[in-house]
Amino acid sequence: MNPAVVAVAITGSVPRKKDNPAVPILPAEQIESTHQAFEAGATLAHIHVRNDDETPSSDPERFALVQEGIRKHCPGMIVQFSTGGRGRDPSARGSSLYLKPDMASLSTGSVNFPTIVYENSAALVETLATGMKTNGIRPEIEIFDLSHLHGARRLIEAGLMDARPHVQFVMGVKNAMPADEHVLDILLAELRRLIPKATWTAAGIGRHQAEVMEWALARGADAVRTGLEDNIRVDKTRLAASNAELVSIACAALARHGRRAATAAEARSLLGIVR
Repeated sequence: MNPAVVAVAITGSVPRKKDNPAVPILPAEQIESTHQAFEAGATLAHIHVRNDDETPSSDPERFALVQEGIRKHCPGMIVQFSTGGRGRDPSARGSSLYLKPDMASLSTGSVNFPTIVYENSAALVETLATGMKTNGIRPEIEIFDLSHLHGARRLIEAGLMDARPHVQFVMGVKNAMPADEHVLDILLAELRRLIPKATWTAAGIGRHQAEVMEWALARGADAVRTGLEDNIRVDKTRLAASNAELVSIACAALARHGRRAATAAEARSLLGIVR
């Protein structure tokens, strides 16, 4: 069976425990939740950290604690830091790159979110990309708009990343890209034209998580993404019990498409992570 990377976005910057008590906030909670997700089949952890009051944080010490715990308890799992997120000072969004996670997310342009403009100036994008290159970190390019693919191509042309980044289409954010199957086809065609060596996945936000995953798998995606950052529910009637439950649902989707969750070693090979 053809393997696919299962990425779990464990926390994000938005959901709170009042929304779902399973959202892990403290570093110890994040480590435990990631370990459970790893045991369920995830081999890539997308990490945001929070302050004790649940607000978004850029504290390198918290990133370091979570990374250390994942590396200890989840052998080989890919650690991916977020350099995005609402409520973070843009100047601090790359402050933990010196810790050399395996990967880091990189948004290549600005976009409207429901209550704010998620601002990613050209200068900030270049600074973050430079930090990733300097520290040997593979980028995951977050695509919220078609123009962001062209932004990624410019980074390749400038020598700030290689020609095989991992690309994630983010669908279903209000005021940004809709969760529309036809739109995914347009994005995928443009990706293959501009960055033909890229690996890719698509993330559906909220109630769109399952359907976007199905669309991506039907098109041979290299990875799927799940987790409480994007979606806190199993269905309309029930909250997800954990990140691990959402990972199990993703693994069942893989099986329906004749795929399986990649091992940690396979995930690293698929995404070009050599260390």
